[in-house]
Amino acid sequence: MFDRSNLQVFANHTRAAAENMAYTLQRTAHSAFVKETEDFTVMLINRKGETFGVPMGLGATWYPGLTYTRAIEMIGDYKPGDVAFTNDPYSCFVATHAPDTHLWKPVFYDGEIIAWTGGHIHNTDMGGAVPASLSRALTEIHQEGIRFPPMKLVNEGVFDEDILKIMTTNVRKPDLNIGDIKALVGALNTGERKILAMVEKFGKQAFLEGADVLLDHAEAQARDLLRAMPDGTWEFVDYADEDSVEANPCRLKLTLTIRGDEAILDFTGSDPQLGSSLNVPSGGDPRHTMLLVGVYYILYTLNPKILLNTGLTRPFTCIAPQGSVLNPVSPAAVGMRSLTCARLRSVIFGAFCQAVPELLPAAPAGNNCIVNVMTTDERTGRSVIAAVNPVVGGGGGMPHRDGTNGSGADAAYLKNTPIEITETEVPIEFVKYGLAKDSGGAGRWRGGLATEMAFRVFAPGSRITARNRDRSFFRPWGLLGGRAAGLSDMVLNPGREDFRRLGNIDTAVLQPGDVLEIRSAGGGGRGNPLEREDWRVLRDVERGYVSLEAAERDYGVVIRDGKVDEAETSRLRVSRTSPTAHFHYGAERDGYEAQWTPAAYNLLTDILACLPIHWRFFTKTEIFRRMKERAGHDGVAAAFADVRARFPEMPEVRVQIKEAAE
Repeated sequence: MFDRSNLQVFANHTRAAAENMAYTLQRTAHSAFVKETEDFTVMLINRKGETFGVPMGLGATWYPGLTYTRAIEMIGDYKPGDVAFTNDPYSCFVATHAPDTHLWKPVFYDGEIIAWTGGHIHNTDMGGAVPASLSRALTEIHQEGIRFPPMKLVNEGVFDEDILKIMTTNVRKPDLNIGDIKALVGALNTGERKILAMVEKFGKQAFLEGADVLLDHAEAQARDLLRAMPDGTWEFVDYADEDSVEANPCRLKLTLTIRGDEAILDFTGSDPQLGSSLNVPSGGDPRHTMLLVGVYYILYTLNPKILLNTGLTRPFTCIAPQGSVLNPVSPAAVGMRSLTCARLRSVIFGAFCQAVPELLPAAPAGNNCIVNVMTTDERTGRSVIAAVNPVVGGGGGMPHRDGTNGSGADAAYLKNTPIEITETEVPIEFVKYGLAKDSGGAGRWRGGLATEMAFRVFAPGSRITARNRDRSFFRPWGLLGGRAAGLSDMVLNPGREDFRRLGNIDTAVLQPGDVLEIRSAGGGGRGNPLEREDWRVLRDVERGYVSLEAAERDYGVVIRDGKVDEAETSRLRVSRTSPTAHFHYGAERDGYEAQWTPAAYNLLTDILACLPIHWRFFTKTEIFRRMKERAGHDGVAAAFADVRARFPEMPEVRVQIKEAAE
């Protein structure tokens, strides 16, 4: 029944319906994090629980491949007007940390369920050990706030007041939670009306068929893109700065294999389940949306007209071994999974950048730091908790232009809140908010600049959470001769005697007059910086993007009295050797990998895989403690021998350890 033209008409209707849902939610939500930052989703879902329609310009962009099937099946006897919900990461692997509350509603027609509407909002706080519920330091899911397995929140149009009482008793700002949840229910009702209008317009059978055909069409589009890529296998590794308070790097490894119109993403070799909240709860689902977010960005970059729905996931198979950081076992903490997902996207981008390097950008900043403040409003005497602003870095240099400044690529959906609104809602004073000079990686196409923000607090004991702090050691990489980007940073009281650099900690207590300054990373550069036109470098200097020193050091462009010294620039550029590396990681990663070679990590992976899950992170940490004067495969072997001697209780490990040439 559907040809190319009328399928596009149907797709436009589904997109419009989803966007109406998004507008309903955005305009009626209570928290700034939902109505301004837009950390929410809404979607149309077919009878099987697969997403077939999402908005294009509103809300988070991680979930077009989300499936609610398992969650739907955990509740029976749906009736018109019911709304179900969950925020438990381990019940059905729909919600992936406790602040994300997912709701879904059946849409009935002629007495049967023909579709569902669904979505999530990120609650500012769900209780737990810290304000805003999220910190890398947390070690088990029970510390991350109250959890609800899939259950009915609304029965035939009536809210379950007992559930609401349980929630309001356990969270720090119940009015925000309940207000946002009710706004999402309103959005689901809007979606229900729009679906029924489509049924009346197209007919019931055509609607049901159309919802499935949209998935098939997206699958075909994804397969077309894979067929256009060369067959082959590529490996890529990237690191989060710290795996826990122990502060060892967290390694993610991907082996990407493309064969025809299918791809396998094998994450074997990634770190074990961590003793922190950086774990990503995928449940081992080979097409879990959290494992494939980077793939969505790749596909949309290559075809901006691609349909965004669950059909995109069908050509891809993910392998995430149980007990690894990408497939943890309860009760592992998962609240900061968004930090790991940022690195996961970097790993996916890096693998595909080897398959089709001419089409893709360098690494984006990959650290979308979300800042929350819990303080006392001296004007009213009331406690206030609110999201202040996401500090999002630059995009990587593109094949045809510079990276986007301050709102790069895979984190660009997190919109900034105007400081006037924040200062009205939260008793803080912004003293800086802008772009950081010299933070974008040098390249023929410069990486996008980092964001920097600083604010002052006025009340004693003001508690700050700045989640997803990362990229303060491992830089976003440059591509095809481009240079790696500037690092992130967080500083208490810059320029004062009590100045203190905070690194990647994500919680802090501030006192009256304290100033917290946060800077994101920039985006990596793409292409040879010596080939960037000197007029572009001059313009960057004039705009404050690049300093005079960096113009000469990184681009070989000499600027005097506001003009390019062409003779000196030509002499300087001719004297320099053009970079040729496919990736540029920066001195920090190069130095780290001189010690932690691929052979060292291969042996570590083999050792940990032989241990019970509860021994793995402990053993990793103990080996790292003993590697300070060691390196490579043999260093790991010696460190592990020391660990075995110190902890004879350790289960026997049957792994072949032999001399290895690095």
